[in-house]
Amino acid sequence: MKTLAVLFGSISLAILAVAQAPPPLLDALTRPQHYEARRSSSCNPDLESNGDSLPIPAGKSITLLDADGPGVVTHFWNTIGALDPFYGRSVVLRIYYDGLDKPSVQAPIGDFFGVGHGAHRSFTSATVNVSAYGLSRSCYWRMPFRKHIKVTVANESPTYAVEDFYYYIDWQKHERLPEDTRYFHAQYRQAMPATKGHYTILDTQGQGHYVGTVYSVQQVELGWFGEGDDFFYIDGAALPQLRGTGTEDYFNDAWGFREFCTPYHGVTLYEGVFPGDRVSAYRWHIADPIPFTKSLRATIEHRGSVVDEPAGPTAKRLASSTERPDWISSVAFWYQYPPSAIAEALPAATNRVAPYQALPVGKLAHRAEPPELLKPSFIGVSYYPTGETASISFDFTADKAGRYRIDGMFEYALTSAIWQPYLDDRKLGAPIDMVVPESQYVWHCFDLHDLQAGLHTLKFVKLEARSPQARSVSFGGSSFTFEWLTLLRLEDLPGYHQLYDEKRKAAK
Repeated sequence: MKTLAVLFGSISLAILAVAQAPPPLLDALTRPQHYEARRSSSCNPDLESNGDSLPIPAGKSITLLDADGPGVVTHFWNTIGALDPFYGRSVVLRIYYDGLDKPSVQAPIGDFFGVGHGAHRSFTSATVNVSAYGLSRSCYWRMPFRKHIKVTVANESPTYAVEDFYYYIDWQKHERLPEDTRYFHAQYRQAMPATKGHYTILDTQGQGHYVGTVYSVQQVELGWFGEGDDFFYIDGAALPQLRGTGTEDYFNDAWGFREFCTPYHGVTLYEGVFPGDRVSAYRWHIADPIPFTKSLRATIEHRGSVVDEPAGPTAKRLASSTERPDWISSVAFWYQYPPSAIAEALPAATNRVAPYQALPVGKLAHRAEPPELLKPSFIGVSYYPTGETASISFDFTADKAGRYRIDGMFEYALTSAIWQPYLDDRKLGAPIDMVVPESQYVWHCFDLHDLQAGLHTLKFVKLEARSPQARSVSFGGSSFTFEWLTLLRLEDLPGYHQLYDEKRKAAK
C-alpha cells in the first residue's frame, strides 16, 4: 500500500508539474529574439487618415505581402466588408513561396479560417480564432519562407465588390532558417455532390507532416451524415496506417455533432439532420502531427443514415450506413519540403455554394405600419418606428413549387426590439430578440417550408415585451434592419432525396 501511495503521489506531482509548466511561447519570451519584426497591413500611407482598408473589385485581386526572405509569417488578421452574402467562399487566399508560379496555399478565406459554406460563426482554437460573429479572423500558423513570399487575396465574385478589406500580416525577417524547415500548405477541395468512393482530403508527394483538417458538409437527406471513417495512407501504403471509426470520432466528438470549440478540435457550425442543413468541423494535429517521407493521402468515407419522412419518433430508418451524395468541402493543412505547388484550379465561386436565390431586401416590395422612418438602401431596409406597435412586411416570389429553406441576415443592435416573424400570416417560429450590446449582423434560419410557386410575404411584428438585453436607459425607437433574404429550393440540390427515393422504392 505504501508503494502504491508513493506511486500515485509521484504521478500526481508529475501531472501538477505539467499543468503548471509555462506554455512554450511564453517560455520563449525569456530568451533574446533573433529577428527583425516586420508588418504588412492595409494602413493608409497618410498616417492621419482613418481610411485603412483596401477595396477589391469583382474579379480582381490584391497583394497583401510581397517580401524577400528568409522569414516567417507569424500572424494574419483580417476583416471584410463585402456585399456578397457568401463572400467567405468567393474571397480566396493564395500564398506563393520562393518564386513558384502556382500557390502552396489556396482556399476560400472562410474555410481557411475554420467555417465553410460562406457562413459566419465565431470560435476560438489554438491556431485560428474568429470573433465579431464571424467578421474578425486571426490565425497564428507559422509560414516560413527562404527566398520569397507573396500573399494575395482575390475577390472571385462575378457580381459584388469587396468594399473594405482590412488586414495585418506580421512576420519575422531572419538571417537564416534551419535547413530542414518545412513550408506551410493549405488546399481546398470540394465534391458537390460527393460521388461513389472515398472523398479525398489531400494527396501530396514530398516530405512533411499533416497538421489539420477543416471539413464541411451540406446535407441532401434526412438523417445522420457522419458514419464515414477517416483513412491516412502514408508513403504509398496500400492499406491505411491510420484508420478511423466515424466522422464525429475523428473530430473528437461522439454520438453525433453539436457546436463547441477547444484548442485542437471543434464544430464551428452545426444546424441539424435535415436536408439543406450545414456543418463545419476542425481538427488540428498540433499535438499529434502525421509525418510522411514520400507521400500522404488522406480520405474519408461519406456514409450515413437515411430516415423516412415525416421526421418524428416513429420515423423509420431506410438505411443505417449507406454512401450519401452530400455536398462536401474541405481544407487540408500540412507542412512540407520542398514546397508543393497546387496545380488544380478552384471551381467558380458560384459553384462553391448551394444554388441559393440571394435577394437583396432593399429591392423587395415592402410596407410598414406605421410607415415612418423607413429607409431602404442598396441592399437592405432599415425601419425606425417610435410607437409601441409596429410591423413591416416583405414580398418575395418562389419561382417554382418545392421545399424551401429560408434564411435572412439582420442587424442586431442595442436600439432594436423583439420581433415576431410570420410567413403568409402564419407564425414563423419563436420571437427573435434582436437586442445586443454591440451592433452585429446575424444570419437567422427560418427552417424548411413547402411553398407554392408565386408571391409570398414575410412579416415582422414588434412585440410589447421588453428584451432582457435592453439597457435601463433607452435610446428611443426600435430599429429593425433586414439586408438579405436567401431561398434554397432543395429540389435544386443535386443529390436531394436520391437515396430516399431509392430506399422507399426498394421497400415497396
